[in-house]
Amino acid sequence: MIDEKLVADVEAAVREAAAVEIMPRWQRLAAHEVTVKTGPHDLVTIADRGAERRLARELTRLLPGSAVVGEESVHENPEGYAALAEDAPVWIVDPVDGTRQFVRGEPGFCTLVALAHRGEVLASWTYAPARDLLAHARRGAGAWLNGEPLRAGSPPPGKVLEVACSHPDYTTHDQKRALSCLWTDGIAPRPCGSAGLEYLAVASGRLDAVAFSWELAWDHAAGLLLVAEAGGAHLTITGESFAITGDNALPFTAARDEGTARRILGILTAGRPGAAS
Repeated sequence: MIDEKLVADVEAAVREAAAVEIMPRWQRLAAHEVTVKTGPHDLVTIADRGAERRLARELTRLLPGSAVVGEESVHENPEGYAALAEDAPVWIVDPVDGTRQFVRGEPGFCTLVALAHRGEVLASWTYAPARDLLAHARRGAGAWLNGEPLRAGSPPPGKVLEVACSHPDYTTHDQKRALSCLWTDGIAPRPCGSAGLEYLAVASGRLDAVAFSWELAWDHAAGLLLVAEAGGAHLTITGESFAITGDNALPFTAARDEGTARRILGILTAGRPGAAS
């Protein structure tokens, strides 16, 4: 299903969508081009919608018979999310991940595309156009950033671990309790920005881990494969691999290596209801 030509063609489609629909509107958005969806932190712009439409059209042309699960189309038609569990290959698209940063005119946003089949992510693309960064990964074939291999590596012994965490607005009481345990010796937590760029930072070894409390596939599918192919690992709070089809135990972590993932998991588990004090 995936060969070098498809990888290159998808990269070209992602770059074109950013060049035509996103970057001309960066730092030039009018007030009427920004809309609030579910709350003040959940925004959509004319760039999100235009880029997703363009990508959906081009990606399904590149792979006939495939489906698209995009953030904006699912917002309009929630039943479309079910395609993740169906038999057709599915493109998972977040046209502008980090919309708040995009609206503020900051460079911390990216476009995320992943190709999955029967719940397994096969390839992914992460493009930060304002920073000229393009990362891609193929299952079993490694991860790459601007043509160079990506390796997450391992934190040096004794290093204070830097961890990007979910915004409190997106957590339940129990999730907030688990995540609050990261404020402890040896851990330096901070609020996350664009999920896609946080995953890229983990895959690049510039961030030690993430700890997230939501499971929408367009935020995580591309980054989780990128981290895994760079040598990292991901685990839910019950110790299972994260599933893009949903029903995960939350929060979950993705980290530079398995040891770090298990260390973060141990801290999160200590904050679960019923855990020993």
